[in-house]
Amino acid sequence: MTALTRTVRIGSSHGLHARPAKIFAQAAKETGIPVTIAKDSGKAVNAASILGVIALGLEQGDYATLTADGESAESALDRLTELLATDHDEGVA
Repeated sequence: MTALTRTVRIGSSHGLHARPAKIFAQAAKETGIPVTIAKDSGKAVNAASILGVIALGLEQGDYATLTADGESAESALDRLTELLATDHDEGVA
């Protein structure tokens, strides 16, 4: 099976800082399959690693590329791209 890739624009108004990074990394871990995330065409990191995700320094409007490999890759990428495109900072002071 070939790995699937999706590119998504970051929606959180403060980028992938601690809280949205934790939500995303937890969801990536829950997929049970290997998922990586990269900023633009940069080096990919394990999407289930909160520190790895934060270290990418993704800001609102940046593009992230997700890659997943496994039977449930398509549904995993659907869920994860939706999380990244959502503004998790909306209504947070």
